[in-house]
Amino acid sequence: QVQLVESGGGLVQPGGSLRLSCAASGFTFSRSVMSWFRQAPGKERELVAVIDSAGGDPKYADSVKGRFTISRDNAKNILYLQMNSLKPEDTAVYYCQSPRGRGQGTQVTVSS
Repeated sequence: QVQLVESGGGLVQPGGSLRLSCAASGFTFSRSVMSWFRQAPGKERELVAVIDSAGGDPKYADSVKGRFTISRDNAKNILYLQMNSLKPEDTAVYYCQSPRGRGQGTQVTVSS
């Protein structure tokens, strides 16, 4: 059974940082392209970042480029998203996505 469990969300002030984690099980994580999406209330789902199976070739949405970093630990089956210089417009539910499905999401709120 595929499981993706996100953690690390929370409330942070503008300019702050958070690191999201996604623990994966039930599929061959090390062979899977992984990504992070987000969805804000009333907005379309947005691809934030994607990384290949080996941890290379990361790609980012223009809105987060230079502030967010996607990475993975294939030995631990964990996907990460380091988020720096957070802005109120980054407020959303963040999901990790695999070829086999997505997690339940973790809420990120950026507010003073």
